[in-house]
Amino acid sequence: MSSEQQALLPVDGRVVMISGANRGMGLEIARRLHGDGYAVSLGARNADALADAVAEFDDDRVLKCSYDAKNPKDAETWVAQTVARFGRLDALVNNAGILHMHGLDEYDEARLDEVLDVNLKAPYRLTVAALPHLRKCGTGRIVSINSRSGLMYRPGSADYNISKHANMALTSAPRYEFWEDGVRTTAICPGPTATDMAGQDLARDEELTHPGTIAAIVAMVLTLPNSASVPLIPVCCDLDAM
Repeated sequence: MSSEQQALLPVDGRVVMISGANRGMGLEIARRLHGDGYAVSLGARNADALADAVAEFDDDRVLKCSYDAKNPKDAETWVAQTVARFGRLDALVNNAGILHMHGLDEYDEARLDEVLDVNLKAPYRLTVAALPHLRKCGTGRIVSINSRSGLMYRPGSADYNISKHANMALTSAPRYEFWEDGVRTTAICPGPTATDMAGQDLARDEELTHPGTIAAIVAMVLTLPNSASVPLIPVCCDLDAM
């Protein structure tokens, strides 16, 4: 039976890279996928924090790498380290992100550049570096942890909204250009989620989406065969969904 005829893709032997894996959604995704049996290559700017966060992963299915989203050279280095360790790459989860709160009339060139560097240019670099391996395996997957701000304008951070709207185009591009190679992409777009980035919303965390829920959605997407592409998944904790 070909991969396109399977109900679900197998987990055993598949390798997933996850950026921003030392905390929040990235850490929950790493825990879920490692627990499911994937080999995981974890990238984070703070290597010590990453090592502490995943200390219980001490086995041959985990690789911990220093990855700074602002450093253009880190993408190719991390992908090369992953393939050297595991011999393949099946999926990339672009999770690392940054948010600054500000008014629309508070334009700051340096702040905008930083947000675009982390939320758009860094996942673009990782995607390009990973694509040869994702195309080779025939069932390559790219999952972007985007945001409700990538689907509609949410006041409070124009920089973030702009970067996440652009990230939606970045997420779609490999699916269109490398469909015949089996590459499938999904943008997961949560609303307020119980992580550090939620900030003041943490005061009402009983209403927020749990990061473990996002991890479960990532796990589901990675098992879908080529014949069940899911380009977009909005995730809402409130009525103001779209």
